[in-house]
Amino acid sequence: MVWRWLPIVTLASFLLPVHAGGVGFPEAHAADARSWLARIHDAANQRNYQGTLVFSAGGMLSSSRVAHFAVGDQSFERLEALDGRQQRIYRMNDAVHTLWPQSKVAVVEKRGVLSTLPSSTQTVEPRALELYELKAEGVERVAGREARVFVLQPRDEFRYAQRLWADRETGLMLRADVIGHNRQVLESTAFSEVEIGVKPQPDSVTQAVRRLEGWRVVRPQQQRTQLEAEGWGLDRPVAGFKFAGCVKRSLDGADASPDNQVLQAVFSDGLTHVSLFVEPYDARRQMAPLVGQIGATGTLRQRRGDFVVTVLGDVPAPTLKAFADALERRR
Repeated sequence: MVWRWLPIVTLASFLLPVHAGGVGFPEAHAADARSWLARIHDAANQRNYQGTLVFSAGGMLSSSRVAHFAVGDQSFERLEALDGRQQRIYRMNDAVHTLWPQSKVAVVEKRGVLSTLPSSTQTVEPRALELYELKAEGVERVAGREARVFVLQPRDEFRYAQRLWADRETGLMLRADVIGHNRQVLESTAFSEVEIGVKPQPDSVTQAVRRLEGWRVVRPQQQRTQLEAEGWGLDRPVAGFKFAGCVKRSLDGADASPDNQVLQAVFSDGLTHVSLFVEPYDARRQMAPLVGQIGATGTLRQRRGDFVVTVLGDVPAPTLKAFADALERRR
């Protein structure tokens, strides 16, 4: 999806009419629509904002309090789950702290190793326009603010359409819906309330991660690598997806032996991501073949000899299968 603000859940109908008061934009304004992608990108990284996000998918509904602060070239974020098990995520540049207050466990990772770690930043890469047609649809209100509405419609069957609402004044993404091939809204993430231009509060992030006395701090061992270096590779590319990064990490955050490591390779089309996981088969764990979907997120798991391959992403089932079929053991 465009932005995954609620990692605890884990990576709108574009044909629905614009709400009353909306104004259609002719195709001649396509260049203007493209310029909005740059505004969305800049707002995600440079604006200071805080608010409540609501995520809905597969009949589930959850919400989080989020905040993003930019101070010079420094970036700070807070995410706090408001439903279910308590979880708080703090990001300082590439350092991500995930805190579980009930069990007093803190997981510390480097986001720079694999950029798909949780973040509230929402953006769309310009190269996505090679694979999606961008259209401006009108103006609507989200969380009490006027927003420009855009649709990214895929040019093939390997990806879903997405409908975006960008704040008219700042460009900040206020809502994003993922749309299935049958025009069904598969999942939606939207601000229910938001303040833009708030005073930066970096101390609310830095102080929280310094107060971990009495917590069990887990630092998962992870290392950059390449599929080929680990004896794997794709025998053919999957349309539109480019390699974005690969790491291997211990399954339990401590034991780094080969039998306790999972390999994760990420591929992106500029708008959404697909992750390939390869791990040793272990009969003691639930590792049966699986094909499933919750909201827009599809999962395909299958055994390959002594290994289990899992493909995960906000893409249609044939795309997951294309990745699984292309993956081959090379040594």
